[in-house]
Amino acid sequence: MATMVYMEALSPTMEEGRLVKWLKQEGDAVKVGDALAEVETDKAVMELTARADGVLRQVSVAAGETVPVGHVVAAILAPGEGVGEGPAAARPPTVTAGNEKRETGEVAATPASVAASVEAGRVRASPLAKRIAKEAGVDLKLLQGSGPGGRVIKRDLERAAALAPAPAATATAAAPHPASRIPQPATSIPSPEGAGVAYEDVPLTQIRKTIAKRLVTSLGPIPHYFLTTEVDMERAAEAREALNQQLGERGKLSFNDIVIKATALALTKHRACNAWFQEDHIRYWNEVHLGMAVAVEDGLITPVIRNADRKSLAEIGREARALAEQARSRRLQPADYTGATFSVSNLGMFDIDQFTAVINPPEAGILAVGSIVPKPVGVDDRVAVRRRMRVTLSCDHRVIDGATGAAFLQTLKQMLENPLAMLL
Repeated sequence: MATMVYMEALSPTMEEGRLVKWLKQEGDAVKVGDALAEVETDKAVMELTARADGVLRQVSVAAGETVPVGHVVAAILAPGEGVGEGPAAARPPTVTAGNEKRETGEVAATPASVAASVEAGRVRASPLAKRIAKEAGVDLKLLQGSGPGGRVIKRDLERAAALAPAPAATATAAAPHPASRIPQPATSIPSPEGAGVAYEDVPLTQIRKTIAKRLVTSLGPIPHYFLTTEVDMERAAEAREALNQQLGERGKLSFNDIVIKATALALTKHRACNAWFQEDHIRYWNEVHLGMAVAVEDGLITPVIRNADRKSLAEIGREARALAEQARSRRLQPADYTGATFSVSNLGMFDIDQFTAVINPPEAGILAVGSIVPKPVGVDDRVAVRRRMRVTLSCDHRVIDGATGAAFLQTLKQMLENPLAMLL
């Protein structure tokens, strides 16, 4: 009996995936666990694997196409089985990340799916769908969810908008159907080659779509405020040079490694900054898992260094380099970029003196690190040139008060200006 190959939820927040390329071709023999295709999720490029032995048939999605989670992309048939014979009524597997589980089965277009999206009077919908519906005045209870587990997602709102009747074209006409006010996706029209081309429309990648969603859910609802201080990095620079001489060929420490270690230790002394805002409660973490912002070709991703406060500088350096390389090659697994309790974003290598970073919810803070610049400063009643660095803490005011954030920065500054303080 045929086993259907679904577009699986390969990351906890994935709603659709772009099939990058097929690793197996139609007619190829496959075994359980074989990589069938590469899929671009909202975070990385991952492999879609076979869930049965047999022959790959009925490939319905071409390389480059984007389809929703739960969509059938192919089938695996037993040797000798004819195409079109009864498929097994199997649902795609469940993906788990932390305590969050998502079913990736395709939802049938029946009234039962509408009922599945409403539990005890609560509509099941993605955060983006809720926001769009609220802005457009759409009642989510009237929509049929096609997302995982019957959730209403953005695509359902767009479909409702497309089916909505057009308003009468008169000056006194009534307001259009609420769904018709839902923003429509821009049509990507490839620009012809040659002179005179005014612009080119490039479709959003999955990671760029996710970045856009995260920014909307961060800068809008989260009341940001920012605290900046300047750190004397002279002693940290001297310590780094000495440690790198000692490490030799075993690897080199970066200033970012030192900042990550100091930040992790400072968070253990200021637990109020190592927290998540959870709507009806605040979760204060006893563990420090630092998200490290890494620029990739078409966006940004934050792999996580877990228990950073317990790791040596050498361990942090090795792990940071490995995670950054995996991020740039789009090979991170969900466990590599989820569960951060606080984040650090460093643009110093781009000669940026100071900037403010956007908080990554549900985290309550993020540290923006600028470049290290030699500056003339007063030292012991004389002017001396010292290496200085500015850091800016972005805080969620619902969790971190001004004095709390300032105290954290004070501790961080003390540790960076006197690296021996990290040993206390």
